[in-house]
Amino acid sequence: MLKTGIYVDAENIRMCGGYGMRYDVLVELASVGKSILLRANSYLAEDRERTKDDPEYRQKLYRYHDVIRQCGFKVIKKFVKHFVDDEGILTTKANADMDLAIDALLQARNLDRIILLTGDGDFIRLVLALQNMGSRVEVIGFHHVSNELKEAADSFLSGFLIPGLLPISAQGAEQRYRGIPINYNADRGFGFMRYYNLNKDGLSPQSVFFHCSKAPEVNDSLFLDSSNIFEFSIMKNQDNSRTEAWDIQSIDG
Repeated sequence: MLKTGIYVDAENIRMCGGYGMRYDVLVELASVGKSILLRANSYLAEDRERTKDDPEYRQKLYRYHDVIRQCGFKVIKKFVKHFVDDEGILTTKANADMDLAIDALLQARNLDRIILLTGDGDFIRLVLALQNMGSRVEVIGFHHVSNELKEAADSFLSGFLIPGLLPISAQGAEQRYRGIPINYNADRGFGFMRYYNLNKDGLSPQSVFFHCSKAPEVNDSLFLDSSNIFEFSIMKNQDNSRTEAWDIQSIDG
């Protein structure tokens, strides 16, 4: 069994498209196949001044922390600090990078696999250090992920592609999926959408045919870049009985 740890740079994830992320899905992801979850840490910011003075903020924040704990995560708080510079401009800072890095390095001695949720390129050195200790490092991020971080990791997967990790708005009774375009033929306007299912063995890649006519609001050139992510429904074409992706939309609008 692969002994697995999850480390969530929660503020980076929240600011980069991961707001509303389901922590229970992360636990499921780390516990399928030949893997067992040993450590699960989430590093969050808290404004102590606002916690003291704003009951609504305090209630929402602590309720959120409780939900994360109920999923089996340890919540590590980094308290916001306020600074006034020489020009009198107020700035705030709540960086938990050092806390996350130290914990991961100390705990990696008992781990085979580390899932790191962040897009911050400052963690490249941490990734390399963990790999040198013998751990496999998998990075999950959403928007604005450092290309160098993607390259340093043993694998990178957009959080948008993990089923259930973020909510997807349903269109009527239709289930919606997220995927990336592959093998797109620009001359003929068709290709395939690769998406994933999460089952007892882990993430299973699937693919479904699509034609650009099912994406009237999408610029065709976006299908040439497999880093672009789309939402779609999977339907059966009554004309040819082929299963296809329909109602395709870019998640970036």
